[in-house]
Amino acid sequence: MSCEPNGGGGAGSRHPRLACCNFLPDMKQLRELALDCGFDGVDWSFTAENLPRTPLEETALVKSMGSLHPLEVRYHCAFRKADPGDADPEEARKALDLFRRACRLTSKLGGRVLTIHIGLGRDSTHHLVWERVVEDLAWLVRLAGRGGVSLCLENLAWGWTSRPELYEKLIRKSGAWATLDIGHARVSPWVVSEHYGVEDFVLPHPERFLNAHVYHEERDDRHVAPEALEDVEDRLELLATLPLCDWWVLELREEGPLLQTLAVVRDFRGREGLALDNPSCFW
Repeated sequence: MSCEPNGGGGAGSRHPRLACCNFLPDMKQLRELALDCGFDGVDWSFTAENLPRTPLEETALVKSMGSLHPLEVRYHCAFRKADPGDADPEEARKALDLFRRACRLTSKLGGRVLTIHIGLGRDSTHHLVWERVVEDLAWLVRLAGRGGVSLCLENLAWGWTSRPELYEKLIRKSGAWATLDIGHARVSPWVVSEHYGVEDFVLPHPERFLNAHVYHEERDDRHVAPEALEDVEDRLELLATLPLCDWWVLELREEGPLLQTLAVVRDFRGREGLALDNPSCFW
């Protein structure tokens, strides 16, 4: 298992870079908003629908992604109901092929970090086989690494990755890097019941986290912005202790909540003495 990420990290989250999602379909409009508001980058989500299927589509995407310069881009797989380690061998094969294509494309785009999930879009883990999940995830980690991509596993609001002890095992046994979603962690049944705290997601392996997804909490499959710094301050303080977690994605897909979260994070950075932007975006 590699001890160093293939890309990103190094500066530490004392100087986190802030990113927005690709929530606007118009690339020029997305770039202008990101730059005007002082974002450092874009966290680009692949879906089963928008993932290129032909070399021509790949070439078109590579060309269009260039228009986001000078913003940094990292990548994220939003593949619902597609899981490595599916109990159905055919479904597992399809999922691995989908993730393989995403790893290859990320490398071709010059990306160095890709985030994935286990169990996204499901309401049960009955379709998964633990040993197969670990084996297939480890295979994907090695595949991504050969292309210079650090593959990160994100915690979800339910299921195996919502339980800190199982999340830790998946990361350790597969060699994956990690993305901490602080909104998912807050509503994890294991955190709500106080069986665990949010810090338990990172304490066994703080050096494995390269990214964070920042918003208040997930409600009814929707991300909700914090109303004030107090809503997220303790979780942002936790992120600031992670040595390689220097990419904070404000994971809101509407402009109003996004800018509200941006204001809260800037308030935190100002109070903590972290690196501050000089934004030209006001609201």
